[in-house]
Amino acid sequence: MLRKIFLDHPRTVDESYMEHLQVASSFGFTMIVAGFACLLHGIIPIFFTRTGSSAVRRLHERMVTSRVARSTII
Repeated sequence: MLRKIFLDHPRTVDESYMEHLQVASSFGFTMIVAGFACLLHGIIPIFFTRTGSSAVRRLHERMVTSRVARSTII
């Protein structure tokens, strides 16, 4: 049961538990910061005009594009 909870998903993305914790945490922190920037942009539109969309592009690159490229090399 513990293996299923902690190890099955990280293995599907070719990561150890600790690697997955680090990657997922960095994604979460980036989304939190970008989310606050978007909220401030909503209040004062001249602030953070590209922060949210830039964060989404970077995260997509890290999560999807790089992972697909890495899996085709292996």
